[in-house]
Amino acid sequence: MAIKRNRRFHAEVATSALSDIMFFLLLFFLIISTLANPNVIKVPLPQAKNNEKTNKAHVALSVEIDPVTNVKKYSIDNKEVAYDQIGPVLVEETKKKGDTTVVLRIPFDSKVQELVDLLEIGMVNQLKMIIATKEHS
Repeated sequence: MAIKRNRRFHAEVATSALSDIMFFLLLFFLIISTLANPNVIKVPLPQAKNNEKTNKAHVALSVEIDPVTNVKKYSIDNKEVAYDQIGPVLVEETKKKGDTTVVLRIPFDSKVQELVDLLEIGMVNQLKMIIATKEHS
């Protein structure tokens, strides 16, 4: 006579702790992935609600884009200057006026990199740069 046992060994894996850990890992990677991608952040150009007017006549550096040819034109105190000559001409004009402050006028739809390049020219030549804005309407 053969006697069969009703007790058989069943292997089990406790998964209750694993689901909590996986949830926290999923949240962690979602948050990190949104912070790690700076290319999707748009930087709008600032608008000023209050403008402060300067009392002195500072040197003015203006950038204009020709609508027909789409070419940038740089001018210092209404005199057109080539891009590679901006630094020396700015230094010369600030020495003439005895003031190291330059007012920078740039189109509102230009790239941030163009603004940074012009600010870098001022930094290299140890000039104070002020970004001119139009009053927000």
